[in-house]
Amino acid sequence: MQNIDLLGAAHDVLLNAYAPYSRFRVGCALEGESGTVYTGCNVENASYGLTICAERVAIGSAVAAGEQRFKRLVLVSDASEPVAPCGACREVLREFGPTLVVESHGGSGATVRWTIDQLLPGSFKLPGSEHRS
Repeated sequence: MQNIDLLGAAHDVLLNAYAPYSRFRVGCALEGESGTVYTGCNVENASYGLTICAERVAIGSAVAAGEQRFKRLVLVSDASEPVAPCGACREVLREFGPTLVVESHGGSGATVRWTIDQLLPGSFKLPGSEHRS
């Protein structure tokens, strides 16, 4: 099995985050079922509702490349403790599988792991949408 450095990729892309308003940078690395790694960082906007989180940037890149099944996701941020994806990101990630593993690393060295089902129990589902699970 190939050893993929998702943590390193997430740290690398964190440096590209555009966060002039919150000063809170987030980097994300998402491993596709194919083994390809897709990265994303947060992109803020003066109209805060238009801000795009790192997780959704990575998912969008993966889907644009033709990948829709994923193994795991690694998050890093400027926070000392691990951070969880926001509610909107949880819903988007859920679309691609409730068993997706999310691993978050804090600057303190702490790490937390969840599945999307743990982060978003009772999530919204359309009838017939379970084909991605």
